[in-house]
Amino acid sequence: MSLDALRDTIDLLTKSPILWVPGLVCGFLAAVLWLLLNQTGPFFAGRLLIIFSLVALFFIIGMLSLIKKSNSTIRVMIAEGAGYFFKVLVPTLVIAFGILLVFVMVVLTLTLVGSKPDAGLLTFLVFGVVFPTVALTFFYDTAVIFEDKKVFDSLQRSIDVVTTNLLEVVLFFAGCLLILMSISFTLMVVWTAILADRLEAITFYNETQLQAFAPEQLTGMIGQDGIWITAIIIFAWMTIVIPLLYTYKACFYRRIAGKIAPIQQQSGEYDGKGRWYKY
Repeated sequence: MSLDALRDTIDLLTKSPILWVPGLVCGFLAAVLWLLLNQTGPFFAGRLLIIFSLVALFFIIGMLSLIKKSNSTIRVMIAEGAGYFFKVLVPTLVIAFGILLVFVMVVLTLTLVGSKPDAGLLTFLVFGVVFPTVALTFFYDTAVIFEDKKVFDSLQRSIDVVTTNLLEVVLFFAGCLLILMSISFTLMVVWTAILADRLEAITFYNETQLQAFAPEQLTGMIGQDGIWITAIIIFAWMTIVIPLLYTYKACFYRRIAGKIAPIQQQSGEYDGKGRWYKY
């Protein structure tokens, strides 16, 4: 099923060029953020990150809505992005704050007993809390858009889809990882080839120098034009990855969720004789 969804993805992206718009927007924002980070430092760039993330979410929602409606106009993308924005944003915040709360509670508990969190504990939290949570709730946004689910219903729907089709979902995640690694590796090779003469010195570093190597040293080594080249690579990476993975996600969900009828919650009550009356 994941291969069928990938074929649908390629077909959609070739026939509907507008689906690349969110990638272009995200790529532009990411490149601008990278340039600002190197020009003004993390203080200003960190605050813009939140705004840029909301803008990116808006266009991604619009793209998913276009796939649902089989439409290809920018007007529909903007209208649907606005219509579903808060419906998707709220469960996003619920997931983020839920994960953050676990981290805070663990750190506070360790602090109270006189211990400090170490790398092993943080690794355990990432693999034991973050990854399972993200995996189980991964399809919450598609549940909102494709099935008009509400906040907690969308989370429950995603969990149902993942647990009921665990093998297919694992293959889907493997496909996403393979796509991500292939694109990243290819662009990294291009970046390294362009800046090879400036990065050559790193190959002569010993183990101590490599351990002490800081990101600031890298940006100083590649120079200002190297920073611009990196921005272009970041733009290209986001432009390809965002449309490809999110379209793949939508196509996969459309296929896999069709096998599982969503649970319909009926409202009503029982009378004194035990008879059910539906509202």
